Parts: sequence; structure tokens; C-alpha cells
Amino acid sequence: MTDTNQQAGDPATTIAYQGVPGANSHIACQQAFPDMTPLACASFEDAFAAVETENCAAMAMIPIENSLGGRVADIHHLLPESTLYIMREHYLDVQYQLLGTKDASLDGLEEVRSHPQALAQCREQLAQLGVRTLARADTAGSAKEIAELGDPKIGALAPSLAGEIYDLQVLRSHFEDRIGNTTRFVVLSRARRDPDPNDGPCITSLIFEVRSVPAALYKALGGFATNGVNITKLESYISGERFSVARFYAEIAGHPADPAVNQAFEELNYFSKNVRVLGVFPADDYRNH
Repeated sequence: MTDTNQQAGDPATTIAYQGVPGANSHIACQQAFPDMTPLACASFEDAFAAVETENCAAMAMIPIENSLGGRVADIHHLLPESTLYIMREHYLDVQYQLLGTKDASLDGLEEVRSHPQALAQCREQLAQLGVRTLARADTAGSAKEIAELGDPKIGALAPSLAGEIYDLQVLRSHFEDRIGNTTRFVVLSRARRDPDPNDGPCITSLIFEVRSVPAALYKALGGFATNGVNITKLESYISGERFSVARFYAEIAGHPADPAVNQAFEELNYFSKNVRVLGVFPADDYRNH
């Protein structure tokens, strides 16, 4: 559910996210849309619904993948069933702090709580500490939880903003295993907003299905190769009651208005089914790094 204490604002200037104040998604909202009001939601489903059906927000900021932890699996199952469209992408440099109560110490920690992705991104550091871990729904929520518990033996992995909000001390900063830990977010809205193809590089996101027959995927994607269209992402999912339907999430470099992309889509539609464009959006400058 959404945070009802925040629902009095204008939906047109509100952006939904999953988590509690201080979460990485909250920070991403502030970075990308500093003039909008972030709306905390208990789950990804609630964040989708805040835009899709509840009319509580104009957009949703949703994490889709992380450079260390990989894809956010829930999102790839929610996107195909949603009526929302991707209108923008945003990359966030993720830095986790090991937080504790004011009387906590590194030597005294016995347990660390956080979102499974955060725990995965800090696995080596946690192993060195020799603490047990406990997965929670989100990073900032873990910080809020240990602040309420007040137990110096329990810590949390969360952004520094969460530590400030919930009055916790930083036991160790930059706790992630690798420098350059980055999360990619997509911004969703009710309306499809294709950018002008002349304004710069674009990304087209789509989902499609192929039949479970030999060379089905090869034939479906052949048009992209012959027309020189770069597929930047391709991920598969098996669905259907008998796990017989292969569903693919793909992203390509290009705009549907480009002749080469248009021809590639013609071949894709011929050799596959249920093709749906999830969004066309400007390629973030981060891709050039």
C-alpha cells in the first residue's frame, strides 16, 4: 500500500517508489525529479498501482537491474502485465553504509539486515565480519526497523540518507564489495511518450513470445542482425501452465521510426507473437561512460 500520510499532494507532481523514506529509490526520485514529491509504497505492485489505477502519482521510479546484484526479478514479471510505459531511464551510483544504533560497534554486531540485493552486493564484506544476515523488504526499511528495535547487536545496510532520517550511526561507509556499484531505474507513466527520433540516441524496450520450436528465437531476431540494429539486452522467461511459452524481454538501440528498426520489427512480428513495446525513451548519458 502507499503511505497515506503522503497522499494529499497533487498526483501530477508526485512520483511513486517502493520502500520507505531514505531508500535508494527515494534518492533516485530526488536526483531525477527534484521538483516532484516522492511517494513511498510498500511493494513494487503498490508503486505500479499508484500510477496505474489509484491515480496517486504521475510516474513511478522502479529499479530494474544492478551492476553487482543483477536483474530485479520481480520487475520483469510485473512489467509485461502492466499498462504502464517506460518513458525514461536513470542510473544511480549506489553506496551502502553499515548502520547501527548510537551505542553499536563493529565488534559487537551479530546480525545485519537489508534488502536481498543489498546483501548480495555486500556479500564479501559481510563474510569478513562473520555476521548472520536477514533479508528484509527494502534497505531504508531495515534502517527504520533497527532504529525502532534499539539493539546494538543488529545493524542494517542502507544509504546514508536513511541513517540521517532514522538517527543511526555509520559503522562503516562504502560497504559494497565493488567500486562502481550502479543501479539502473526506469521511470513509468500511464501514457507512452516516444521522444523525437531526431533528438538523439533512443532505446526501445519490448516483450515478445516465441513458440517452442527449433530456431524460433533465431528467426525472430534475425531481422535485427540483417538491418544492423543492436540488441542491448535480451532476457528470457518461461511462462504458461505447462512452462511451454518462452517470453523475452529485449531492449534495442534505436527508435521505431528508424527504417532499420521498423524493418526488424516486421520480421519479429512475423516469427513471434504478442509483441508489445514497453516504451521508447532517450538513452541516458551514463551509457557513454
